[in-house]
Amino acid sequence: MQTQEMTRTKAPAGAGDAILSVNNIEVIYDHVILVLKGVSLTIPRGGIVALLGANGAGKTTTLKAISNLLGAERGEVTKGKIVFKGDEVQALSPNDLVRKGCIQVMEGRHCFGHLSIEENLLTGAYTRKDGAAAIKADLEMVYNYFPRLRERRQSQAGYTSGGEQQMCAIGRALMSRPEMILLDEPSMGLAPQLVEEIFEIVKQLNEREGVSFLLAEQNTNVALRYATYGYILEAGRIVLDGDAKALRDNEDVKEFYLGVGGEGRKSFRNVKHYKRRKRWLA
Repeated sequence: MQTQEMTRTKAPAGAGDAILSVNNIEVIYDHVILVLKGVSLTIPRGGIVALLGANGAGKTTTLKAISNLLGAERGEVTKGKIVFKGDEVQALSPNDLVRKGCIQVMEGRHCFGHLSIEENLLTGAYTRKDGAAAIKADLEMVYNYFPRLRERRQSQAGYTSGGEQQMCAIGRALMSRPEMILLDEPSMGLAPQLVEEIFEIVKQLNEREGVSFLLAEQNTNVALRYATYGYILEAGRIVLDGDAKALRDNEDVKEFYLGVGGEGRKSFRNVKHYKRRKRWLA
């Protein structure tokens, strides 16, 4: 196969007004296991950026490094820096980062099963101090985006469907009034129709509410249809990035991640003509 080498010719659109910059970070677990190796990415304010890769590539670790959740798993950022809204944030607690405007929706949804849908949503507002009226208004906003949650508002979350729990998890994040949401594997375990519904709502939240998104996804096809820019992660390294349309049209991406033109998923690491770009950022 003749490989098309793809290099990054420009930063993501609007990167001059980046809401988040991850600069050359390394993550180590248990003081021994190197999981991320020089990962750098930029999220423009008001953008949707996809972080793509197979299971085990390091997508979830990248999101947890940004949201400062690595400590619970004996992981730590040992090199590089993470800048959110102009400030380094790797020393902040997860609560402080939420107050600053960045929140993660975890893989697997993680709703409080014994609480109702509405009680779950209200837990998302626990860091807010702007009064009951503002919280009530945002609860109504969430129900407008997710009408199914309004119908199930008194149901125990543990007895709702996977799609409803994913909507609840995103709605709970919205209740914190975020400027940015880190969304981990939103399509996992959901029927294709529900996946499209959830990604359409993500698009609406981005366009109407101005929320920036970093999506970690294995479903490359759907992610690249909704994102404007994408990064492909393999074995803890960024191996390719570019505009979403350029990635969709790239022959290697089609073969390795979209299942077009090849015999199963391969790895960029096994392509002789592929030259991995190393970016050394301050």
